[in-house]
Amino acid sequence: MPTNIDENIHKSVLRTEIVELLKPQGAEIFVDATLGLGGHAEAILSVAEKTRLVGIDQDSEAIAIAARRLEKFGDRQRIFHANFSDIKSVLATAGIEKVDGVLADLGVSSLQFDSAERGFSFRFDAPLDMRMNAADDDTPTAAALLATLSEFEIAKIIYEYGEERLSRRIARRIVWKREQGEPIETTRQLAETVEKAVGRGKKDKIHPATKTFQALRIAVNGELEILERFLRDSVEILKKDGRLAVITFHSLEDRIVKQTFQNLAGKCVCPPRFPTCICGASKEVEILTRKPLTAGEIELAENPRARSAKLRACLKLR
Repeated sequence: MPTNIDENIHKSVLRTEIVELLKPQGAEIFVDATLGLGGHAEAILSVAEKTRLVGIDQDSEAIAIAARRLEKFGDRQRIFHANFSDIKSVLATAGIEKVDGVLADLGVSSLQFDSAERGFSFRFDAPLDMRMNAADDDTPTAAALLATLSEFEIAKIIYEYGEERLSRRIARRIVWKREQGEPIETTRQLAETVEKAVGRGKKDKIHPATKTFQALRIAVNGELEILERFLRDSVEILKKDGRLAVITFHSLEDRIVKQTFQNLAGKCVCPPRFPTCICGASKEVEILTRKPLTAGEIELAENPRARSAKLRACLKLR
């Protein structure tokens, strides 16, 4: 675990924009549903002296760092070890019924991405893990998925979650390696296997395994399956005029947030010829960001990882 917070702080993206959208002013209660290392939480708590915040994260290592970072705010902050999808049960435990704002930053933190042993990145040779909560023995690792799923199932994950058009070729190579007695167990093995399956041009700036790594991370942690439920639960626990802000980092997440917000704003998504609406659309929120907010040139220069971040927000009407 990092021992020096200042040297290991993950730069929270769109920090200024988050504060401007959530508008902490007085004695409000906010939830940072993906606390990470506490950058957004620190910004919110610093704006108004009476503001309180509940932080949620499933990574115990990140929580330890965030707790030290936020201890200066005393009992104005409380931190819970849980998944962001558990937001309603966490608030029930905290004795809180409604809140003024909810934030979720769906990106992988630098702590996770830069920790070789976590297996999120092909920049290090490490066990192919990818679990957000590395202490959860019940969640299969990425290596376990590749060792047990069929070629079709692997290709489906890579195509749907990574939007990789060469998913079948990659899955075929992975299974072939497995059948040769060389199962994919490390990040380097996976990166090399993908590269051999699809090739790499001299001018390619992005490693060909990038989409495959993203797809496996999403599959391991069930990220997309729980996202829509989290969004609807968050709106439910907001007070009137409360705000929900969500930062995404790839198109699949952004699409779910956009469509869920539209549905909650009353947009019917039923086929045009349906005589009556069956999708349940009702106007519960007002969308505050018609187009997602993105990082400016200054932030991009300081934090290149912000380049793919998109921020959407909505306001609860009733």
